[in-house]
Amino acid sequence: LHAACASFQEVMPTSERYRVQRLPFSQLSESDVAFFERIMPGRVITNPEELKPFNVDWLKSVRGCSKLMLKPQTTAEVSQALRYCYERNLAVNPQGGNTGLVGGSVPVFDEIILSTVLMNQIISFDNVSGILVCQAGCILEKLNEYLEEQGFIMPLDLGAKGSCHIGGNVATNAGGLRLLRYGSLRGTVLGLEVVLADGSALDCLASLRKDNTGYDLKQLFIGSEGTLGVITAVSILCPQKPKAVNLAFLGCQSFAKVLETFTTCRAMLGEILSAYEFMDEKCMELVERHLKLSSPVTGSPFYVLVETSGSNSTHDEEKLNSFLEQAMSCGLVADGTVATDDKKIKARGTWFIWISLIHQMLWSLRERITEALTHDGYVYKYDISLPVGKLYDLVTDTRARLGCSAKNVVGYGHLGDGNLHLNITTECYSCSLLDAIEPFVYEWTARYNGSISAEHGLGFKKKQFIQYSKPKEAVFLMQRFKAMLDPKGILNPYKTLPSS
Repeated sequence: LHAACASFQEVMPTSERYRVQRLPFSQLSESDVAFFERIMPGRVITNPEELKPFNVDWLKSVRGCSKLMLKPQTTAEVSQALRYCYERNLAVNPQGGNTGLVGGSVPVFDEIILSTVLMNQIISFDNVSGILVCQAGCILEKLNEYLEEQGFIMPLDLGAKGSCHIGGNVATNAGGLRLLRYGSLRGTVLGLEVVLADGSALDCLASLRKDNTGYDLKQLFIGSEGTLGVITAVSILCPQKPKAVNLAFLGCQSFAKVLETFTTCRAMLGEILSAYEFMDEKCMELVERHLKLSSPVTGSPFYVLVETSGSNSTHDEEKLNSFLEQAMSCGLVADGTVATDDKKIKARGTWFIWISLIHQMLWSLRERITEALTHDGYVYKYDISLPVGKLYDLVTDTRARLGCSAKNVVGYGHLGDGNLHLNITTECYSCSLLDAIEPFVYEWTARYNGSISAEHGLGFKKKQFIQYSKPKEAVFLMQRFKAMLDPKGILNPYKTLPSS
């Protein structure tokens, strides 16, 4: 995808699904730049070279041509900037860490980039309630490091944690690796501070677990991808840091056994189960080939990463070992290795002993699959929710449909949440291959009452397919909310909702 500043843009040659026309927003002028320089001196970027990395997404698949980026430090500055843009009818692209995968974080044309990169202050933390209040530009990994020193952790964890911003996480309702244990951001976010399109600041930055006063307005902005308002601060409930964390990396001979292992795992581990991730053998091949990471378990068509987290290491290890003995004796698991919290590896039956294996190494095998895929060629990415029993059938059917026209078709994801990441790689972008994939993948998902976006959002790439997951009445209501909160449509235009 390559965007160009023009009155009509063909984003992808011969592909109608990505055609978009620039809306009649105002053009940026020298007086506009001068105004922004006055309210945030030294934090207005106009140099084309400096702007380049902020005009292209992490996958380098969509590109805009913004001529201006603003770096506010306070909510007041965001408010001033948006009030001015609203009056001038200037389109704005809110941007956090720019780690999105659906083209929602970069301009489509020449929208002003409003970056939260300097809004990175922790406002407060209550170590009794576990409630953290921080600005939207705080990096997820930095927040987790800060909390660990206080004996707590963030309820959210994902592969992009070293770059993504908490405001962007909330704006996209990011899921990640801890959702099975701690739930989604819709439950852990207690309050938000948001600046609306006209510059009005909405202070709903509550720090209460229970507040049943009227409508829960924050839910409008969680997952709205910056189209309804710019999130400037977040209040979030953080769990205590577990004292005992154990990992098991297992090999299964079929997806049916992956499912049965999950059922057994959930029943036997109960409250200490914090993650259940699966990946197919193609994923492991790519991680080994492109990133030179070696798996301690080989020779299986499917792999599972099980994490437990609790407060008593002896108790947790006993439960994990009992589960593993059951899984091995029933033939659900063919092979595996276990990393306990004290970084020693337990050997049981035919299990390998890996004295120096640590949690980070095992998690890297799962977390870095996305990175490995980018080295394999052009990637078509799909983030799907399905009934867990049907999860891998989509991969199998897509692989059969595409045949040798695709280089690799792989499946991995958060099985405990019913979230599949379907990825297709090829040497270079192909319109004909995209036509074979879409809308097939979305039709298949709709047939089994799934969601075409489990955790990545709709952004630019999926907005025209929303009808596969939402009825037209729901889409119409969303458009009415958008028209009410952003009547001029200046916030992240061309994203999330289909063209009216």
